[in-house]
Amino acid sequence: MTRGTSASRGYFVTGTDTGVGKTRVAVALVHALRAQGLRVAVMKPVAAGCAPGMPNEDVSALIEAANVAADIDDVNPYRFAAAIAPHIAAAQMGVRIELDRVGDAYTRLAARADAVVVEGAGGWRVPLGEDEDMDDLAARLGLPVLLVVGLRLGCLNHALLTADAIVRRGLPWAGWVGNVIDPAMACLEDNLAALHRRLPGPCLGVAPWEPGPLTRSHWRLGV
Repeated sequence: MTRGTSASRGYFVTGTDTGVGKTRVAVALVHALRAQGLRVAVMKPVAAGCAPGMPNEDVSALIEAANVAADIDDVNPYRFAAAIAPHIAAAQMGVRIELDRVGDAYTRLAARADAVVVEGAGGWRVPLGEDEDMDDLAARLGLPVLLVVGLRLGCLNHALLTADAIVRRGLPWAGWVGNVIDPAMACLEDNLAALHRRLPGPCLGVAPWEPGPLTRSHWRLGV
């Protein structure tokens, strides 16, 4: 598979940082696509904090949302026990994260589905190895990128820098979603107004704050 020739409709979900609600938005996206009558597969190429032989909470939430069953090694090709940066976790285990392996897994998923929702790990430029980052993986898949903006102090800088990096990479832009992760954030509406003015559109939704893990939510995304 080459960039831009994805066999199915899909999205690559990235975020302004780790812990900003990528899984929450990805799950909502899966449900929105399913509501259109689509067969939706999911993928998280790299996951950390996994018990031996088990998916982590993010991967489990994605699998629960999907309506296309798939081999766990295709859904989540790389699983690491340590909740640390992927390239460090891989090095500690003597593993190299190979983009071709991820691409082959995606191709198998895409062949069975109308859409594949792929969730990245961490932020847009998280290293995967000595020379490759998460944006290289996104480019390998060639899917439209959906940016999750964690709404808290500092989000404007993080969002604008990430959006600029996505655009410079030449990848298709699907839009952005705001996710309130600080319920006490000052001037929330003013910050949202700035994001609307300065980020490439469209805004696909703003998720309200919810207590507890950000992997499940009754909030729904419109696409």
